[in-house]
Amino acid sequence: MVDMAEIESLCNEMTTLEAADIEKVKEVSQSIQMMADLSKAHIFIDCLLADEKHAIVVAEAAPSTAPAIYQKKVVGNTAYETFEPAVLYCLRSGKTLTSNRAITQERKKVEQSVVPIRNEEKVIGVLIMEKDISDQLEKKEEIETLSKTTESLSGLLLSHSDRQPLVPELMEEALFFVGLDGELLYSNPAAINLLDELIGETCDYGENILDHLPILTEIVEQKEELLVTEMEAFDKSFKIKKIRLPLNDKYNGMFIILRDLTDLREKEKELIIKSVAIKEIHHRVKNNLQTVASLLRLQMRRGIPEESKIHFTESLNRILSIASVYEVILSNSSIDEVDIFDLAERIGDMLVYTGLSHTKMTINYSGDRLNMESDRAVSIALIINELIQNCVNHAFSERQRGHIDVIFEHRTDVMEVIVRDDGIGYKKENTSSLGLDIVRRMVEHDLSGVFQIEGMKKGTEAKLTFPRERRG
Repeated sequence: MVDMAEIESLCNEMTTLEAADIEKVKEVSQSIQMMADLSKAHIFIDCLLADEKHAIVVAEAAPSTAPAIYQKKVVGNTAYETFEPAVLYCLRSGKTLTSNRAITQERKKVEQSVVPIRNEEKVIGVLIMEKDISDQLEKKEEIETLSKTTESLSGLLLSHSDRQPLVPELMEEALFFVGLDGELLYSNPAAINLLDELIGETCDYGENILDHLPILTEIVEQKEELLVTEMEAFDKSFKIKKIRLPLNDKYNGMFIILRDLTDLREKEKELIIKSVAIKEIHHRVKNNLQTVASLLRLQMRRGIPEESKIHFTESLNRILSIASVYEVILSNSSIDEVDIFDLAERIGDMLVYTGLSHTKMTINYSGDRLNMESDRAVSIALIINELIQNCVNHAFSERQRGHIDVIFEHRTDVMEVIVRDDGIGYKKENTSSLGLDIVRRMVEHDLSGVFQIEGMKKGTEAKLTFPRERRG
């Protein structure tokens, strides 16, 4: 809604307009909202400032039928001649100007039309219509830039001067520039060599490349400006790119670039074969370990001295812990990496829920996940086996219930694995066991880490700290 009082106040304070002139401006302002809606443009009324150097906006109307150009109110702002020369020219000369470019108060590019407002013969102000053309200009600039880039690229690649084009000479890919019908206009040294290798002949400029390489027929005939595809031909694998240039007076045609991928594809096949072989090895190692475990179980069923049972059980669990490493590898897509969290779950559940202990035990796993190569994973599997087995065998003697926590924590460049129970507690004067000796040796030598075990007010905490990345 146009504010008549504001128009009168601004005109009285900032301009040299007389009362009759101000009334005329107010009369014109009553129609500017309708004009804005009909033209889908911003409409303004500007009047010359008292110093006659710049103008001031005294009224405005934003269209309700189109997006607004201005986010803030501009009434009362100065219209500087530098940014809006058409406004000042019309105020001074009384001449109408249409479709001029200007920069708004908010630094937007607009198309501006300006007509004078007269009181009898005197120019008292101007009526301005502005439309945002920022998007149009950006698109135009993009087209111009693309055109210049294409011309520069074409000139760089196809310039026929005394010296050969530099860029194509250095390219490892075979580059052909052909006309719209397939006639050869240029080929770089790699392209010449490729033709000789594939068909034992050359293609002279002006000859149709399709007569020599019919495999390119479909590529040339397709209408896409940019095409990338792979093709098998001549017992080789090729990646083919086609770039069609926009039609112009200087260069008409398309670039066809061939890259020989045969060696790359052969290496990929070799890697696939190797990965299958590695998985097969892991599968056989796992089966062999399980076979050894089955033999131990069979021996235990056929009868062994009671004092030997615990040693057979511990050996059996160690073998099954190592087998778990290969089960984890085979259960995911990795060739030789193991999720240590998943590995600990398998080992812990096996020891806690399938053991022969009369104590009802529970186990919980928490913390960060970490993938590790299989050889270090075997060491961690044995360590976790020994620590949980130690809890199962010694922590809950003469107790009905017990709980074990296995925690994984990242510490910048190191990993911590903590096995904690709520049992009777570890005492330093306890004699050393084979299990803890195995743990210490493996942590220090296989993982380059540190092992600590200590009793707490309630239970025992064993912690191993080792670098996440292999050392040495």
